[in-house]
Amino acid sequence: MSDRNNAVVILVTAPNAEVAGKIGWTLVEERLAACVNIAPNLRSIYRWQGEVQDDPEVLMFIKARRDDIDSLIARVERLHPYKVPEIIALEITAGLGNYLDWIMTETERDG
Repeated sequence: MSDRNNAVVILVTAPNAEVAGKIGWTLVEERLAACVNIAPNLRSIYRWQGEVQDDPEVLMFIKARRDDIDSLIARVERLHPYKVPEIIALEITAGLGNYLDWIMTETERDG
């Protein structure tokens, strides 16, 4: 498997753009993510503690390495205000080679 096939997209919801921005900035700065897109105006309908909830949220699309999923999840859990944040990793099965290479380059870390 080539390095570029190691790329994943991780979806994370957040209560607002400010929280998402802080999480995204930290992940990119720490090289756990190459890029974090924040999509506003999400409406989430879900069941929580026996009741149906209907809340506004934002959605983060985090481009990262498959090898960093555990570290990224742990970091998001520490930064996130939710007791049980949504953190879902999706495999990238195809994409522009140069973009996938860029994800790998921007998430390289020493040691």
